[in-house]
Amino acid sequence: MIHRGCCKGGCTENLNDNQDKISNYFSGCAKLDDFDWLRDIPQSINQFDAVEIRFKNTRKAFYRNTNELRLKRGDLVAVEASPGHDIGVVSLTGEIVIHQMLKYGQNPAASDMRKVYRKAKQADIDKWKEAIELESRTMLRSRKITEDLKLNMKIGDVEYQGDKTKAIFYYIADERVDFRELIKFLADEFRIRVEMRQIGARQEAGRIGGIGSCGRELCCASWITNFVSVTTAAARYQEVSLNPQKLAGQCGKLKCCLNYEVTSYLDAQKDFPSKEIPLKTKLGNAYHMKTDIYRGLYWYTLETETGMNIFPVPVERVDEIIAMNKKGEAPENLILHEEVATIDISYQNDVGQDSLTRFDDKKSLNKRKKKKKNRNPRN
Repeated sequence: MIHRGCCKGGCTENLNDNQDKISNYFSGCAKLDDFDWLRDIPQSINQFDAVEIRFKNTRKAFYRNTNELRLKRGDLVAVEASPGHDIGVVSLTGEIVIHQMLKYGQNPAASDMRKVYRKAKQADIDKWKEAIELESRTMLRSRKITEDLKLNMKIGDVEYQGDKTKAIFYYIADERVDFRELIKFLADEFRIRVEMRQIGARQEAGRIGGIGSCGRELCCASWITNFVSVTTAAARYQEVSLNPQKLAGQCGKLKCCLNYEVTSYLDAQKDFPSKEIPLKTKLGNAYHMKTDIYRGLYWYTLETETGMNIFPVPVERVDEIIAMNKKGEAPENLILHEEVATIDISYQNDVGQDSLTRFDDKKSLNKRKKKKKNRNPRN
């Protein structure tokens, strides 16, 4: 059975099998799954009657369990929709749902919350399966209709409601698109209610999936659901080369991981002196070239060197030279002789940079070299 809460909409876990593994902290491979950090804490008698339900792609919502059903993570349920009903997977129950609703800015005491009708019956599941099988064909046909109407948009995915009366069409468009005529064609073609929902390039990349330059699965395909804007300022703070080809992800936008460590870099260099101030020495003015943030080093070049040689200077020494320059004094050198030995600028071979022949037998290599010399006496 297809796992509707999965990151790409499909895996082989049986959702109707309520085994103990479904009640673990994570109920499956779903991208939208949540960590239940209140799982081992005894729940109160009057449990919170709202549950969190996940659907296909990044769609998730909260529903009121008015019928007091005994629900747990992984259960298939029929929930209220407009119109009809939908089928979803229970992702959270109990008191943790209150914290989750507050996190997303929703009122736990809201009276307009939709309801959970029942646990999904076999008839509900069979109809839901039929709706899922229609999604691929509907997406391909809708793309052809869009092309015929010459609309500058792409239908990325289709999600049918559990009762087959409605479908959500996810699309990508660079500009504003008037799809009123498209909705009429789709409604007449498939005999359903149509909802158009625009997604961005990052959401589309997460839906398709792939492997990033780090060698791991894309973050947008595995766990990211809320996308925060990424700017080139994050790369500048981390002293990353502003190369568009290296900074862009598979979505064509700046990589989301540029935001992961930017706060650490900002915190590390909050007391660093300005890079724009040239340092005046008796050998000439020195200008900033690059920064080693976590080692606390500024690299400078003298104007007489024209960038040919760069010298590492601790930020404490930079502050000291700037203070001397303000007094009209200039040091002999950028760095004191006793500080040279304390600065480790040696190169270390990291993973992937080792020699390709490091595991070869040295004796066999020497024998090969001797054989080559014997064959080529000129050498």
